Amino acid sequence: MTAQPPADQRADDPAALPTLDGPGDSVVGAPPPSQRAYRRRITTEIWIVLGLSLGKSGLYAVVNIIDRLTAGPPLGDQTTTLNPSRSPRPWLDLTYQLLQVGFALVPVALALYLLSANGKSAVRRIGLELTRPWRDLAVGVGLAAVIGIPGLGLYAVARSLGLAVEVQASALNAAWWTIPVLLLAALQNALLEEVIVVGYLMERLRELRWSVPAILITSALVRGSYHLYQGWGAFVGNAIMGLVFAEYYRRKRRVMPLVMAHTIMDMVVFVGYALIPAAWIAAIGLN
Repeated sequence: MTAQPPADQRADDPAALPTLDGPGDSVVGAPPPSQRAYRRRITTEIWIVLGLSLGKSGLYAVVNIIDRLTAGPPLGDQTTTLNPSRSPRPWLDLTYQLLQVGFALVPVALALYLLSANGKSAVRRIGLELTRPWRDLAVGVGLAAVIGIPGLGLYAVARSLGLAVEVQASALNAAWWTIPVLLLAALQNALLEEVIVVGYLMERLRELRWSVPAILITSALVRGSYHLYQGWGAFVGNAIMGLVFAEYYRRKRRVMPLVMAHTIMDMVVFVGYALIPAAWIAAIGLN
């Protein structure tokens, strides 16, 4: 116990502040939180994190698909652009792109911060560290191939059936920084999705004692939801990808291979779209 300071001691003196017995303990004299209160706090935290990041994107995507389905033109005749240019002036466009990438990563920092309570390393907890880069890269390449190649096929089928919009992976103005920005965008997408939808969300749902099937399905559906603006094919394809990635994380507790796999897939799509001639893209039915 800490002795009471004298009555005439200044209120802003650090010695007058209550102390903690340990990094995870509450203020001396205060009762520990109940399990119910803890679960309520974690549930609220999840809603806040998702509301600031991919949950918000999911809700917008649901509204967007409703808009597309009721707008008049068939879904297959509509278009969406993933990486649009934001200014005709190159230096301003670059500034906007870098700001977009930077602010999109703020929820990632928040999720890692929240997972690092009581001095625990969130990076080690979810396996985001680069302790075995070549093994993680090999797994990432394998996952990218297993998910990415069938994913392109599913997109082509969905386009032919009118169940997916035309996705323009990049509409950036040509500049010296175009390819580097697309690579940064791929890495940003990978970190945002894999850290939050897999690492953070699955850890928190596990703390809430959710069953394994419920955790896997929830992670997969959240991933599919914010791709709905691309059509039903994108929702199904990304939900399947979400199940595969969530199950890998459940078994290995490492998110870094998933980040690498996701980055590789987006790099191929973003940069490939910018470099491959339009006639080739049309020939394989990707527009």
